[in-house]
Amino acid sequence: MYGQGTFEDGQRQPAVGTARLAHFYDRLDSIAYGGDYNPEQWGPETHAEDAELMRAAGVNLTTVGIFSWAKSEPAPGAYDFGWLDAHLDRLADAGVAVCLATMTASPPPWLARLHPETLPVMADGTRLHPGSRQHWCPSSPVFRQYAVRLVEQLAKRYADHPALALWHIGNEFGCHISRHCHCEVSTAAFRRWLRARYGTLDALNSAWSTDFWSQRYGDWEEIHTPRTAPSFRNPTQRLDYLRFSSDELLDCYRAEKAVLDAVTPGIPVTTNFVPLAPTLDLFKWAREMDVVSYDSYPDPHDPDSVHEAAFGYDVMRGLRDGQPWLLMEHAPGAVNWRTRNGRKPRGRMRLDSWQAVAHGADSALFFQWRQSRGGAEKFHSAMVPHGGRETRMFREVTELGTELADHPALLGSVPERAESALLLDWPNWWALEQDAHPSADAAMLDAAHAHHRPLYDASVPCDVVPVDRDWSPYKLLLVPNLYSVTQETADRLSAYVAAGGTLLMSYFSGITDEYDRVHLGGYPGPFRELLGLSVEEFDPLPEGGTLRFGGGGEGTLWSEELTLEGAAPILTYADGRPAVTRNAHGAGHAWYLGTRPDPVTMRAVLDRARLDAGVRAPEVPLGVQVRTRITSDGRRVRIRLDHREGTVTVG
Repeated sequence: MYGQGTFEDGQRQPAVGTARLAHFYDRLDSIAYGGDYNPEQWGPETHAEDAELMRAAGVNLTTVGIFSWAKSEPAPGAYDFGWLDAHLDRLADAGVAVCLATMTASPPPWLARLHPETLPVMADGTRLHPGSRQHWCPSSPVFRQYAVRLVEQLAKRYADHPALALWHIGNEFGCHISRHCHCEVSTAAFRRWLRARYGTLDALNSAWSTDFWSQRYGDWEEIHTPRTAPSFRNPTQRLDYLRFSSDELLDCYRAEKAVLDAVTPGIPVTTNFVPLAPTLDLFKWAREMDVVSYDSYPDPHDPDSVHEAAFGYDVMRGLRDGQPWLLMEHAPGAVNWRTRNGRKPRGRMRLDSWQAVAHGADSALFFQWRQSRGGAEKFHSAMVPHGGRETRMFREVTELGTELADHPALLGSVPERAESALLLDWPNWWALEQDAHPSADAAMLDAAHAHHRPLYDASVPCDVVPVDRDWSPYKLLLVPNLYSVTQETADRLSAYVAAGGTLLMSYFSGITDEYDRVHLGGYPGPFRELLGLSVEEFDPLPEGGTLRFGGGGEGTLWSEELTLEGAAPILTYADGRPAVTRNAHGAGHAWYLGTRPDPVTMRAVLDRARLDAGVRAPEVPLGVQVRTRITSDGRRVRIRLDHREGTVTVG
């Protein structure tokens, strides 16, 4: 059965996923391969060639209709799906399954003309206009009405179409308008959201600390979204606005999903997340999805991008507790939106695709199938480039399609459970990066990468997990910069260590509660006993500043004046002050980093903590990663990625 596998100790991994995912897997015979297909941009001769080239390339899944609202509803209520019928029929005849989009990512110009109130407003009052994409207010009931109406038409028309394998709602929610709507409709929705969260103004005033700077509210109508203001805005107001923004977009997704669930209850539903960003609370979103989908665009010019992509894939795998996910978009070559758009050298596209599969992806899909002739993304690479079939890129696309098809057992196989995990929490991310903090260098994604990288370099798998997950399966738990934390979560972390777990936590943790109010009694608040220390003062370093360790290496970005209350120093500064500590707590140990060690020292510290936890590392050279997936019959498939030579072996 999909979602099960056998570990070396013979124990079965619990089933994951949803029952209707079987419909998606029944439409495929190997890892999903293909990409966004936009036939509306081309004529009949090109359509005929597309069918031929898809067969040659081994394409078995295409995403259709992402930006087709204007073509499918050229005037209000005047639906025209005849063009789409022909394309879906042709794809079905060619044996290509379809991930059909709801088309709602970019409304047609007539909606803005008839209903300008659907357009988003920025914090300074600027109203955004059509001519790009995602030009809609997430709180607008008018936008939602038109979107849901379109989705209902699509669902009824294509419910039984043989090509339909998966629904794709919207596109890259939060990519452009996650925090851009401050119109009166959004303001009213924000007030409703706050009423539901706090119940009373007294509770809100307490949570927001409004006695500071005379901000106390006496009426709900006095509260606005955090618009442009003379100085620092209320930090809890901003934090709640980010929670609200994620929830409002999620409600848009839910409104469309409710229609699809009602009309096509047997068809699974997804949407694609952008490369990791502090926009949507992805752990909350993932609970609403049948399968997680992700867009990944590592920069060929950046040598660290390979690791950053791997971290993103580990997050995707963690969103639904190990369930395989879909790589919905990546690039065959260059993109169009960076300042300098580097091409991928020969073999890089193959290595990037296999890296995603090694980390749990059940697809290697691209944006897009055929490179556009016009528009803002005409220089974004595609499976079929402007030069057509007689190009290096299309030859590599065809080779990769054949290779993926040669490993059908990988489809639906479960990534092996890691022994290490890294804790990530979006509300903490939002709170950590507020302004008016000791240093702007405390940045969540940077910290997460720094903690994840030593395990990645050692080829040690690392899951990424939320604060409400059961951590007991993991021997080692990494907790970078958990600035905002509830007492409940702090107690659970303490219990995890007391039960025998090994925890490694970094500076500026345990500082505030979920309302961004400081935990009193001294830093690091609820973690003092667990860590066996207190923090007298923060001492962030100046730009480029470092502090030498007594035994070599240096601390960067940040330092703290630590008072040891049971913890033992592992690393000290040259003047003898503790920098990295280890504390026995129950049956386990808690490590604390009062600074960011340089990369070499960070690797040494993580290696010691990993060995302390009993986490094994394979004997592979730097630049090689090995991951294992477990098939439905219990077979272990080992994928070896050699980023030094650009090679992949599967077996």
